Amino acid sequence: MNGGIRSMNSVLNTLRVFEEVAMRQPIGVSELSRVARIPKSSVQRSLVTLQQAGWLRVVEPEHTRWGLTMRALVLGLRSTGEQDLRELTGPVIKRLAAETNETVLLGLRDGDDLLIIAREDSTQLVRVFMDLGTRVPLRASSGGVAIISRLEADEIDQLFKAELAEFADKPMPTSEELRKEITRTAGRGYALDMSSWYRPHVSSIGAAITNSAGRPIAAVTLAIPDMRYRRSQEKKFAQMVVAAADEISRLISST
Repeated sequence: MNGGIRSMNSVLNTLRVFEEVAMRQPIGVSELSRVARIPKSSVQRSLVTLQQAGWLRVVEPEHTRWGLTMRALVLGLRSTGEQDLRELTGPVIKRLAAETNETVLLGLRDGDDLLIIAREDSTQLVRVFMDLGTRVPLRASSGGVAIISRLEADEIDQLFKAELAEFADKPMPTSEELRKEITRTAGRGYALDMSSWYRPHVSSIGAAITNSAGRPIAAVTLAIPDMRYRRSQEKKFAQMVVAAADEISRLISST
């Protein structure tokens, strides 16, 4: 009998740890222990169990902070039946692409990266193209900056500690420049990326998608070749991108 009770408590602790990580990621053992009111030793066992099962991973090795895996994120965003995130958001990004006749990308946050999981192409001869499965540093895209702008200050500080050594030969913005853009993005609700250092000759407008807890988990990005980008259209397109992101956020919260 006692063994059964202990097993049940262990399961409940593991589920509680998973829920807290989902709401607060990235998060460390000490903070998890405090907010979940579970001993550190039990938290650590739960984390290892969830990691082995493929639900959690260490997203900040330096400080051993934990976050959800893609498996957990995508499953958590499923609606009824076999409808997954791409199916859930498909009509929204298709409509945005049709209304703007530009490429629309759906990216899911995975640690410090934005993982492109869906794309609706422009019908124009010259258009932006990005392979599904492409990983883009959050700091290198308007969608990523939109996500960053919705994070807590300490999370942003942690993000800036990670180096992008592979892009050292590119004209990357300084941390000060990027922080100013993050502040502007937070104020207006969308991010702008013109003549990106990451992808020259591409301009984009990005807006964050949030879950039911208000956490930024993904982004919608409207990608436009520089040759066709018009400042006069910027505000109109930005409103459309924000509306699409907000609609997806509502869909996710209602699943």
